[in-house]
Amino acid sequence: MSVKPKAGDLIEIFRPMYQHWAIYVGDGYVIHLVPPYEVANAGANSVMSVFCEMAVVKKEKLLLVVGTDKYKVNNLLDDTYEPREVSEILKHAHSLVDQKKTYNLATANCEHFVTDLRYGKPTSRQVRQVASAAALGVLGVVGVVGVVAVTVALFSDSEKEKRNKY
Repeated sequence: MSVKPKAGDLIEIFRPMYQHWAIYVGDGYVIHLVPPYEVANAGANSVMSVFCEMAVVKKEKLLLVVGTDKYKVNNLLDDTYEPREVSEILKHAHSLVDQKKTYNLATANCEHFVTDLRYGKPTSRQVRQVASAAALGVLGVVGVVGVVAVTVALFSDSEKEKRNKY
């Protein structure tokens, strides 16, 4: 870990086969959405979390949550969205501790949880990446060429319309 986290920072924890996310709240603590199988050093067992429908919001020591896994500060959407005020983030995060929340890998996972706290926008880059990879696998090379061609055509038409308007 090269960058020391500050309150309100998103923490990306590199578990085997996926990333777990938490938000740093200061004094060595994080708040995160924890499905039943999500524990440090659980290895492949933590993948079982994908089958859970409920999770709990917990406040725990960062190093306990990380275990022997690697982690980094990753405020991944700062270039896209304005982060909320740190005091707002911390107040909201602390108000959720010990609450049970719906958990869904595709729509309400730990990354959605922390991006909603920081930006007010629940999003998951992991879900988008998996969905894109799956789509590419289904489409195959011919499909990818077709998607690229349609995208280029739409972009070109859009640019022509802009030039003709002005």
